[in-house]
Amino acid sequence: MGEVSRRSGFAASALRYYESQGLISAERSAGGQRTFQRSVLRRLAFIRAASNIGLTLEEIREELACLPAERTPTKSDWHRISRHWRRRLDDQIHALERLRDGLDSCIGCGCLSLKHCAIANPGDVAAGSGEGAAYLPRLLRRDPGPQGRTTRSG
Repeated sequence: MGEVSRRSGFAASALRYYESQGLISAERSAGGQRTFQRSVLRRLAFIRAASNIGLTLEEIREELACLPAERTPTKSDWHRISRHWRRRLDDQIHALERLRDGLDSCIGCGCLSLKHCAIANPGDVAAGSGEGAAYLPRLLRRDPGPQGRTTRSG
């Protein structure tokens, strides 16, 4: 566990969590210690990259399920499952550009429905949009997930 944690950059608690979620697997030694195959490091690198572009754990699980179980994934396997990331990244870039361009007139937070901002939220119209930063591009919103983890909002 310590070696995989050190090499992957994930805390041991994250490794246990990912194992409980079926994203990685470990075998148990006679003494009950977890042992990992080398391919787990590749899966963890994939999890890190996928998380960094905003894939949820469910999406990551679905992508990892497409990998072959009987052999180590090849470059073409990784390319095949990461193809759709380009569109997602383009969408995120567009959302970030909209946020950047909106910073000139306001901080882009949507005022969280405060009644005092006549610039971005006259008449508190954001209150009808529900909780959170109503004017922040949806791709850039993050909602607290289970146990305080951050997850991508729909």
